[in-house]
Amino acid sequence: MNTLSRREFLWTAATVPAAAAGLVGAFAADAPNPATPRKRVVVGAHPWVYAAQRPGFDIIPILPSIFADMEYAGFDGIELIQFVLRSTEVCEQVRQLSKKHHLQIIGCSFMGTTGTSFTGRMCDRAQHRGILEEAELIVPRLAQLGGRTLGISVGAARQRKTEQQLDDQSDLLRQLIALCARHRVVLNLHNHTYEVANNMHDLKGTLSRIPDVKLGPDLGWLARAGVDPVSFIRQYGKQIVFLHLRDQKDNRWSEAMGEGDMDYAAVGRALHEVGFQGDAVVELAHEKDFQPTRPLRESLKRSRAVVKEKLGY
Repeated sequence: MNTLSRREFLWTAATVPAAAAGLVGAFAADAPNPATPRKRVVVGAHPWVYAAQRPGFDIIPILPSIFADMEYAGFDGIELIQFVLRSTEVCEQVRQLSKKHHLQIIGCSFMGTTGTSFTGRMCDRAQHRGILEEAELIVPRLAQLGGRTLGISVGAARQRKTEQQLDDQSDLLRQLIALCARHRVVLNLHNHTYEVANNMHDLKGTLSRIPDVKLGPDLGWLARAGVDPVSFIRQYGKQIVFLHLRDQKDNRWSEAMGEGDMDYAAVGRALHEVGFQGDAVVELAHEKDFQPTRPLRESLKRSRAVVKEKLGY
């Protein structure tokens, strides 16, 4: 009997044939059969904590040390930043580093940006062409590297998004879902605070228009917006295919997971209750005035141990 690869499993669980209306999307999987062995959750890390220290967030010159640190810390894979995939030469470097350090390319975080700007807003129809062109460059390269998920940030507005802006945002998301589907990549909605503030106005606006879009919540940002991560997991668990994990205390990011007040034991119980089978990625972040007490690789290693202890992955 043939065995599904991790990539094939995630794709199969997250997609079904297009509906009669022609919408290409990723649809919620049925509840797992208790008799079916649970697929192993892949635990990775995101290099944001490195990028935040770099001019222009450019991590390309330090990619070898990032991969070495993540292997040392015991991770299974890495989630890339979209800018790494703009160059074919860097993509080949990533391929070689992935092989050398035994780290899967899990996916890529996509900020809905164009060029070198972080100002892309999917609710602004004037920016759609540029954002879609960026995705058309990034997604095929991600797939070629074995990546299976694209974490989308839709971009903030200066005020509460209008119904028209949410319509426009959803129109672009449907195009991006279709693009990802053509390359067997699963799009998931990543959140900061703005998507889940105001009783989750932004996220609920998207879900009302694309009910079965897959989710990739950042549990730290949920908590900062006043949304209980455990309740969120229980409510939307069947649509969650990806997680960003970090810790905080007194509204400040912790140096490593396990050093804040996030109740990851409760998070772990909720994830097992809903049968989570996606990817879990540690994305450390530090405040601008934070002074590290240890090398980043040691904080990553501590965080990996917490994921195993508290979440069971």
